[in-house]
Amino acid sequence: MARTPTNDDFDMDRPGLVARGTPGDNAAAVSVSEISSLLKRTVEDRFGFVRLRGELSGVKRAASGHLYCCLKDEKAVIDGVMWRGSTDRLAFAPDDGLEVIASGKITTYPGRSKYQIVIESLELAGEGALLALLEKTKARLEAEGLFAAERKRAPPFLPHTIGVVTSPTGAVIRDILHRLADRFPSRVVVWPVLVQGKGAADQVAGAIRGFGALEVNGPVPKPDLLIVARGGGSIEDLWGFNEETVVRAVAESPIPVISAVGHETDTTLADYAADRRAPTPTAAAEMAVPVRSELVTALESFGLRKKRAIARPVEIGRERLQARADRLPGPDAVLQPFSQQLDELADRARAALREKAGGGRERLARQSGRLGPAMLQRSIRQSRERLGAARLRPSLLNDRLSRARERHAGLARLLVSVNPKAPLERGFVLVSDPDGAPVRSRKTAASHGSLTLSFADGSLPVAPLRAAPRKRRPSPPPSGQDDLFGG
Repeated sequence: MARTPTNDDFDMDRPGLVARGTPGDNAAAVSVSEISSLLKRTVEDRFGFVRLRGELSGVKRAASGHLYCCLKDEKAVIDGVMWRGSTDRLAFAPDDGLEVIASGKITTYPGRSKYQIVIESLELAGEGALLALLEKTKARLEAEGLFAAERKRAPPFLPHTIGVVTSPTGAVIRDILHRLADRFPSRVVVWPVLVQGKGAADQVAGAIRGFGALEVNGPVPKPDLLIVARGGGSIEDLWGFNEETVVRAVAESPIPVISAVGHETDTTLADYAADRRAPTPTAAAEMAVPVRSELVTALESFGLRKKRAIARPVEIGRERLQARADRLPGPDAVLQPFSQQLDELADRARAALREKAGGGRERLARQSGRLGPAMLQRSIRQSRERLGAARLRPSLLNDRLSRARERHAGLARLLVSVNPKAPLERGFVLVSDPDGAPVRSRKTAASHGSLTLSFADGSLPVAPLRAAPRKRRPSPPPSGQDDLFGG
């Protein structure tokens, strides 16, 4: 039997132990997933596209390529996510503290009951934010030493090949080529790149690294100098040259780089990293090469100075030589004393000869007077008297004969002592070779085929004995050969 419902059954204010439905109740219980899906659809339908302005915080790029961050202002914060396909289109590198405008849609994340914005595009919130990003990047790269002055290299004085990184269709390349042709015609290799917009920074960095990787003697000549150039524009137009990839490529280039981006008042981070900064592309061409006509004029001037430098010592030497020659006395002045002395000596010689001849005549006259017959007869008579007074004494002859006998006896004794036959009388023998020369050694005797023995009473020809082998008795001499001792 069924129970009749009471008022207690319809009392909603009184909680029960088990949840029960009530008649006419349209608020049925739903699951958490269902309510999360309802909220997600509601939020996405209401906020299908929004643009939020805020400051980036907690920027993190996942290994998958997705970007996670927060957007905040003074009073609120909202999470943000940017999928990999959108991050590849970013024109700058997001970083904490940048004020940006994020475009996308609001959605929820049921896993954490949070709402977030799915960012489709991210832009800097005005030029102020762009300049703030520029200063922040500049400070970071400067701290790494990429802008240090000691890293700067002097460009070559006269490069053989110049590499230009710029757009091939703009007025920049024409200005550079025209200026180079006016100053000093040089070989130019152009690497065409985009200088503005998406991908420009990667192309410029790739061109700089590509020039640096060329071989010295390869099919494409390796430049001695690089010019990275672009015309003027806004900070957004020149932003590609503020990208970190371009700055690092310029700083790491093995070839000296001249940066000529924008006009004179425009400055990019590539200018700080380059070895030289030119205010305009035309000025970069002027920095790259000297003026040929000025070089020719300078060379001609150096040639003239060299000739003058060579000729000047010769001229000075000629002047000094002439001055010394002018101070030297003439030949007549030098020879005059010697001529006078020669004349005096000639006069003295003639006078001496005359005096000598006169004295000789006088002596001859005196002597000729003495050579008469009476003088000769007197000289003969005096000689006869001296001869007659001389007496021949026997003792003089005896003394001379004694001395002669003594010398003769000495020579006789010497002859006996040196006579080669005298020893033969005492029993010695003289051995001689076939030519009659004395033999003084056994070796010499053995070298001759025959020998002669000289005795006191005659000579005997013999043959020399040969040395017999050891331990063998000497064989008797052949028949018919004379014995050495005449046996």
